[in-house]
Amino acid sequence: MAAFLLKRLATLLATLLATSVIVFLVLEILPGDPALLVLGIDATDEQLAVFRHEYGLDKPVLDRYLLWIGNLLVGDFGISYAYKTPVWPLIAERLALTYPLSLSAMLLTVILALGLGVYAAAQHNKPGDLVIMGISQLGISIPNFWFGLLLILLFAVNLGWFSAGGFAGWAGGPAGAMKSLILPSISLAVVQAAILARITRSSVLEVLREDFVRTARAKGLSRQAVLWRHVLRNALIPVITVIGLQFGNLLTGTIVVEQVFSLPGLGRLIFQAISNRDIEVVKAAVILLAFTVVAVNFIVDVLYAVIDPRLKAHDV
Repeated sequence: MAAFLLKRLATLLATLLATSVIVFLVLEILPGDPALLVLGIDATDEQLAVFRHEYGLDKPVLDRYLLWIGNLLVGDFGISYAYKTPVWPLIAERLALTYPLSLSAMLLTVILALGLGVYAAAQHNKPGDLVIMGISQLGISIPNFWFGLLLILLFAVNLGWFSAGGFAGWAGGPAGAMKSLILPSISLAVVQAAILARITRSSVLEVLREDFVRTARAKGLSRQAVLWRHVLRNALIPVITVIGLQFGNLLTGTIVVEQVFSLPGLGRLIFQAISNRDIEVVKAAVILLAFTVVAVNFIVDVLYAVIDPRLKAHDV
């Protein structure tokens, strides 16, 4: 198990290193001068030179990359050009919204997808299966932002059950904060749940054809017991793979959904930072999102070994 974890950890670190290089170089070649954007076109050459020196923009590219990586390793995310404050407090404040939003959307996705997918497989080619597959096809075709607007129209404008946007904040208690995230979570989860339900159904159907399922039924186990105790666990490998990929989609999807619901999350911060060419904020936010996605996939790899030890032995 130790060798398996070390190999996966090495892959994680290599992926993060490659991602940092790509993020840094892509932002370097973007048009526009941060000094001009922050100070304005009326700034003198001396003022521009002082700004570039203050933020290290006058150093060679390699030196700036190595300095950036070195600072990241000690928790220094740099100084925002636009806000003139350390980047980490800006990001940490937004993560307090974005991470709970992504996690709640992922939890809702998993609950809906597993329940509907297993039920559809159990009702294969019956009306229940056809209805769920039809609904899932519809869910896949609906854009997140459009569904979010429909939720606002129904539950905020017409019924008045929720606010149309904004975030109550955690200071007023978790109940109010989580209520602000219900509609955004649903809008994020619909498409992902539809995809995952179809994957779950296909995987469960494949396992249902295995010999051990017939053996378990022959021993007297009920169909429900066989489905939830034996079939689902053996069908989880492709399902967990998709869950790991979907979490990254949910994180990136928050950029649009936060705009729809006027949520002050990381997505909105990235959008504003790109508009202001606040490169330090963009670099820190993107590398943090990349770390989150890679870490989730590392957890997925570990879950593979827990669910099916044969994969661990084969991989090592």
